[in-house]
Amino acid sequence: MKRMLAYLSFAAAACLSGCDSASNPQAETAAVAAAQTWLSLVDGEHYAESWEQAAQYFRGAVPKEKWVQTMQSGRKPFGKNLSRELKSKSYRTTLPGAPDGEYVVIQFTVSFGNKKSAVETVTPMLDKDGQWRVSGYFMK
Repeated sequence: MKRMLAYLSFAAAACLSGCDSASNPQAETAAVAAAQTWLSLVDGEHYAESWEQAAQYFRGAVPKEKWVQTMQSGRKPFGKNLSRELKSKSYRTTLPGAPDGEYVVIQFTVSFGNKKSAVETVTPMLDKDGQWRVSGYFMK
């Protein structure tokens, strides 16, 4: 599970320093909204739908069945989401191991029923159709 989520979150550690970034408040706002919508699917255990709503890059990297299995075994045990607070957001145009494009690396401080404190890193990207969609997810 950790390997799968780390793979999907190619941005989590490396891009918080050393990736190309610029200020883009509009992109950050849109990406945070997309991440929150996507996380509501994950929180509701709608894992197949979260895969369907993810970026094309994400869907190409992980088969739907593998994503659902990974989330059921790795995320579901934490229990119900009790709170989620935006910790940071950072617009990027490059990320390690990913094609150049527009990304926002977002970190949330979260509390779950069975895990009092965690940090979720969610990385939406601007998809080819002009919509922000999640391309990476990692929980620590």
